[in-house]
Amino acid sequence: MTHAFCTTADFLFIAGPCVIESEELTLRIAQRLKEIMSAHMPMDFVFKASFDKANRTSATSYRGPGLQEGLRILAKVREEVGVRVLTDVHDVDQVFEAADVVDVLQIPAFLCRQTDLVVAAASTLKPLNIKKAQFMAPEDMQYIAEKARVTGNNQIAFTERGSCFGYHNLVVDFRSFSTMRALGYPVIFDATHSVQIPSQGGKSSGRREFVRPLARAAAAYGIDGLFCEVHPEPEKALSDGPNMLPLDEVDAMLREVMAVRSVLGFGEQ
Repeated sequence: MTHAFCTTADFLFIAGPCVIESEELTLRIAQRLKEIMSAHMPMDFVFKASFDKANRTSATSYRGPGLQEGLRILAKVREEVGVRVLTDVHDVDQVFEAADVVDVLQIPAFLCRQTDLVVAAASTLKPLNIKKAQFMAPEDMQYIAEKARVTGNNQIAFTERGSCFGYHNLVVDFRSFSTMRALGYPVIFDATHSVQIPSQGGKSSGRREFVRPLARAAAAYGIDGLFCEVHPEPEKALSDGPNMLPLDEVDAMLREVMAVRSVLGFGEQ
């Protein structure tokens, strides 16, 4: 399936830290990811980082530097590192300022049913990555896409990030990849949020040891892209550390993913 976000390849890798912790760290992660990506063509890359984590479990959890400072850092990543950038938006007031800086806008899973937010983001005509909510059936994403498409924006992708399975647990139903692709949109797999364990003692936990096996399995299924939050020291990360992939494992994971795609003939013309 042709990927609206891809410019040189038919597979997309979205990666970066969960939240902007500092300018120095954000630039360092972006530069390292760019170096890794240079060895993994054909694959397109978009750097991801959030300026605000508005859906933290606890009011005392770190949220990020905020809109203005966060966008300044993302603009610096785009200019100095030379990569495309993605960030998520949480309300309509953030959309147009963010769109002036980033290449791709993302709708968080918990907010994907917010009509005004989806329509505003789509109206910028930027590529739009819409995360499927943990509580939504994949076939119902067609209605979210319809909200975006009324603006004339057809650059839409869906991201699967696991579904609620009882309390404090997520599971990935691989059938959702086929269901959402049948709606006519590329499907990205979020390998790190899918191993999250929500709300453990006032913050999210996770099982990062499952990130790479799930990424390989999703690659074998035939996904259009992969989303991973990464950090050089996940144990010290200010958000989502337990489910983030260590930065020094990204290269090995991508080699595994591309090997699977090669064996199965994905990406061949």
